[in-house]
Amino acid sequence: MLKDQDVFNALKGVIDPELGINVVDLGLVYGVEINEEVVRVEMTLTSPGCPLAGLIDQMVKSAVGKLEGVERVELELVWDPLWIPAMMSEEVREEFGVGG
Repeated sequence: MLKDQDVFNALKGVIDPELGINVVDLGLVYGVEINEEVVRVEMTLTSPGCPLAGLIDQMVKSAVGKLEGVERVELELVWDPLWIPAMMSEEVREEFGVGG
């Protein structure tokens, strides 16, 4: 049976093309919902005008869609709350020299 952690692990393979860090450690993934063979991912981007939104959408759907038992992936981009650097994992904040 598919678990939330399986989805988060798959999303760790999705690397933000501009920053070179995975979307989970960047703090862009707000949540996942699994309903039988449909996985819904709620996430944001570093800015509402991100020119790579379409590419990231494809990468997320591809990564999660490869999980066993997943028939469909729905991605919802949300802007509330807006992403801020403090949402990054502690390790990434240290790497970028950003306070928490």
